[in-house]
Amino acid sequence: MSSTVTNPTLMPRKVNRPNVVAVGTIVWLSSELMFFAALFAMYFTTRSVQGPKVWSESSALLNIPFAAINTTVLVLSSVTCQFGVFAAERFQASRSGKLWQFTKWGLREWFALTFLMGAFFIGGQVYEYAKLVSEGISLSAQAYGSVFYITTGFHGMHVTGGLIAFLVVLLRVFKVQKFGHKQATTAIVVSYYWHFVDIVWIALFSAIYLIK
Repeated sequence: MSSTVTNPTLMPRKVNRPNVVAVGTIVWLSSELMFFAALFAMYFTTRSVQGPKVWSESSALLNIPFAAINTTVLVLSSVTCQFGVFAAERFQASRSGKLWQFTKWGLREWFALTFLMGAFFIGGQVYEYAKLVSEGISLSAQAYGSVFYITTGFHGMHVTGGLIAFLVVLLRVFKVQKFGHKQATTAIVVSYYWHFVDIVWIALFSAIYLIK
């Protein structure tokens, strides 16, 4: 009798390829990072041209405590979003206990709370815009107003896009009969975008509200 020895190096191996949607999202976010880098460059260039005196007079009208509260809500929404991702990874679409039992929440509850927090941020931004316009800082009145509304406005548009993405995820989860890998991947990809938006805002808040 003869025995055949199989060389383990010649055996076919299972290839673990990265998720195409996740990789595509990361690449797209990299391009978005360059876009916001250009906005930062525009902001600091305009600031240097205008001079510190003009800039400090305009920035003195900003309500920093209010903006800090709004920022805190947005940053905490990243935490709730990540809890939703944890629920998606264990394929839990909805809560398994009472509404006040946060530890038993599923993707729906965490993403719904994240949506409300993001909507609160947008509402706060609209209120701040109205307040500044009433005090004479408009988009076309001065250079400070132009760069302020352009930088924060584009970020607000990205937050709004994230809110729409949350609604799409919640709608799909509501319609699907069985929560599976596809739905979990969608939730994870949306979380990438939301964390990116939050990180960008932290940088914007520091540059616009804190650096004098």
